[in-house]
Amino acid sequence: MRNGWSSIRVSGALKMLAARLSALGIVTALLAVPTANAEPLKVAISQRGFWDSSFIDFGIKQDFFKQEGLEIEPFYTDGGASTLDAVMSGSVDIGMSNGLLGVVGRYSKGAPIRVVSAEMTGASDAFWYATAESGIRSLKDAAGKTIAFSSPGSSTNLMVLALLKQSGIAAKPIAAGGAPATFTQVMTRQIDIGWSVPPFALGPLSEGKIAIVAKGSDISEIGGQTLRVNVTRADVLQKKRDLLTKFLKVYQRAVDWAYQDDRSLTYYAEANRVTVDLAKRTREFYPKAALQIAEVKGLELTLRDAADQKYTAKLLEPKDVSGLFDLLYKP
Repeated sequence: MRNGWSSIRVSGALKMLAARLSALGIVTALLAVPTANAEPLKVAISQRGFWDSSFIDFGIKQDFFKQEGLEIEPFYTDGGASTLDAVMSGSVDIGMSNGLLGVVGRYSKGAPIRVVSAEMTGASDAFWYATAESGIRSLKDAAGKTIAFSSPGSSTNLMVLALLKQSGIAAKPIAAGGAPATFTQVMTRQIDIGWSVPPFALGPLSEGKIAIVAKGSDISEIGGQTLRVNVTRADVLQKKRDLLTKFLKVYQRAVDWAYQDDRSLTYYAEANRVTVDLAKRTREFYPKAALQIAEVKGLELTLRDAADQKYTAKLLEPKDVSGLFDLLYKP
């Protein structure tokens, strides 16, 4: 009798367990649906480790993209020119943080490129520095010296040209690559004046090894000019318009979150192996308003710079490049 009841109890327990496992399987399957059906998007991002190149990572960590059915495949480059190359080759669907100067130049030569949003307006993030022992303390000391920018057509390229024009100093601009590579070239005396953005070079600056020579914020005329944009190819835009629109909406959510929730500072500090305090100092170089993505500002200035620096064969008017812009994000 006791064995009979045990058999019944065991059988009942097994049935209950099977039912629970079955239900769990259904729930698990339902939870897995968004991932299984997630739409992949390949994203090229300029300069890993910058504050404004970290929003994709923040969105991934917070599952913002996953919640909208997007599976992001990030790919990092050394600067705007290499990001544009990845976009134009078809290796990625969208390229983030490209210098608008270079984008205009390529479009004027027939490249099927489209700007789908702004990325950075103004130049609050960048600064230029020299070794403390060089004696270079301002651009007044830079005559005949080499001064770095990342790559041709990048926002730092535009800033260097504007700094030299504003100061009237005849220095020699040099494409030096990313901020870490530039720092090495400055410290080994291959280049006189390097460029950087936080957190890169802030440590040596606080230790007195380098001195700031100029800041992007010194350039009066580009404070309201959009310097960097996010781009795609015309054919990709045609095929994936809704997907890119959804992506930018989530991207903006990640930007908003980064300024509302200080977990972003912890994420940034861990990713870049810096202190949270240094992460906070880095964020302060990027006013949130400068990161608006809905409007490309100061286009006339960019077109003038493009003509002056021979990125375009002649001075173009906004109507000449109207086909370049198809802004997808609407606040």
